[in-house]
Amino acid sequence: MARPVRSADIAELRALCAAVDLGSLGRAARLLRVSQPALSKRVRTLEALAGATLLERSSRGVTPTPAGHRLYLEARKLLAQAEAVEELMAGLSQEDAPIRLAASHTIAEFVLPGPLVEFERRRDRHLSVELVAGNSILVRELVLEGRAEFGIAALERDTPDPLLRALPFLDDEVVVGVPRDHPWAALKEVPLDAFISTPMVMRDPSANTRRVVERILDERGLGLAPSLAEVGSTSAAREAALSEGAPVLLSRLAVGRARDPLVPRTVDGVRFARRFVFLLGDEATLTRSAWALLHHLRATTDA
Repeated sequence: MARPVRSADIAELRALCAAVDLGSLGRAARLLRVSQPALSKRVRTLEALAGATLLERSSRGVTPTPAGHRLYLEARKLLAQAEAVEELMAGLSQEDAPIRLAASHTIAEFVLPGPLVEFERRRDRHLSVELVAGNSILVRELVLEGRAEFGIAALERDTPDPLLRALPFLDDEVVVGVPRDHPWAALKEVPLDAFISTPMVMRDPSANTRRVVERILDERGLGLAPSLAEVGSTSAAREAALSEGAPVLLSRLAVGRARDPLVPRTVDGVRFARRFVFLLGDEATLTRSAWALLHHLRATTDA
């Protein structure tokens, strides 16, 4: 095929590298925030410039050919230099670009506010953080699609995603939040039979808080009573429990602080342990500011 007389541009090389990193033209397009046809066109143009096929396409995704792998290795070096220049140029302005962070409701509402304020205080200029709160499933999707630079979510033991790297953040457990005037508040631990037979306020079925409890009970051949109410966030769950005067399934991080009208109680003979992790997609796309924030948040919990 005829080879156009020009050099490859950064956008074309970035399209190739994203496709190789993610193994999919569709995921690469979402990461780079372009349409899939536009990304495919960039790769085809690059193949025309190279005079060689760079990607093997199949129903399962894409893999680099030997020629594509050689170009990928060199392109990665060039992109790293280009990104360093871009960061330097951005640093010459008065403000850095916003950091896009996705976090589970519990982390966003009860863990991040203090560390984010402290991170801002330590910097010599303003830095915006675009924080999106959602359940752990949504956080994973946002990171995979490149709509968040990194995420914080509960670790999924049963469905690890090979396209995401997980770094430890903090340990947690799901407990029963009990209004202070509820009979369970006087107990050290809630009896297991009372726990599984009492309707409680719960998060929606897709929330990790609920799925952890249901999975551990299922391993024992047990199940929860029908929910008294299902809500979409940690704060809403707390409000519903106080309004109804009923127990609620919550992260230990979200209950039991000073003067909290809810007290945390564990269940006799059962622990609903879990771990929150940082989720990273294509680490090469993380800005220097995003890395700095991630390291700051890790340091605040001594993970």
